[in-house]
Amino acid sequence: MRLRLFQRDDCPLCDEALAVLAAARTPDFEPVWIDDDAELEARYGERVPVLRDELNDAELDWPFTADRVRAFVG
Repeated sequence: MRLRLFQRDDCPLCDEALAVLAAARTPDFEPVWIDDDAELEARYGERVPVLRDELNDAELDWPFTADRVRAFVG
């Protein structure tokens, strides 16, 4: 899967990010919960939600808008 959304359980900002992704009509993405993964927690703990494009090795940190997501996804 090209896009991944790194997030936490019970994360209001993550819920907002999901709404923005829906508004941007983002293609399918893989949700990745970092809560039980020490490596992901160390990398993304303070930054979630983060949208990652695996093809371009690029990341879009929160806060982002629908326009920024569309530009990021291309």
